[in-house]
Amino acid sequence: MINKEVLLKLEHFCAYQERCHSEVVSKLYSLKMAPDEIDSIVVQLIENNFLNETRFACSYARGKHRIKHWGRIRITNELKMRQISTFNINLALKEITPEEYETTFDQLSEKCWNSISEKNTLKKRKKFCDYMLRRGYESFLVYDKVTFLEKDLDE
Repeated sequence: MINKEVLLKLEHFCAYQERCHSEVVSKLYSLKMAPDEIDSIVVQLIENNFLNETRFACSYARGKHRIKHWGRIRITNELKMRQISTFNINLALKEITPEEYETTFDQLSEKCWNSISEKNTLKKRKKFCDYMLRRGYESFLVYDKVTFLEKDLDE
């Protein structure tokens, strides 16, 4: 493939869905491109605004929170895994309003707590906490919520 064809292919790849630099570079390596060609193509994609790390981070954070109900910790870790800068990660997390975050957390925790059919309170508590922590919510929020839900259960 010549450079023009690859550039068109990558423009389509980036236009279809927001991509980060590492995804584009791995795609180019899968197309058996040389490192100097990869650099020039990535630069062209950035110049033509097909590739924008800040836009990717913000879109990723919004989507994962609204659709998969992930917490800030999980979103941060996933963005770090994709080699996104700390500055862009902080910008992305600001896309999630505190009210939206709290509402999502409350809805997810209520749903999770009610879906666990465990009779033993300690086991139920552990399952709940593990699930919410795996989703990336802060431990102090999870433990406060589980205490509140247990009190609700006792009444």
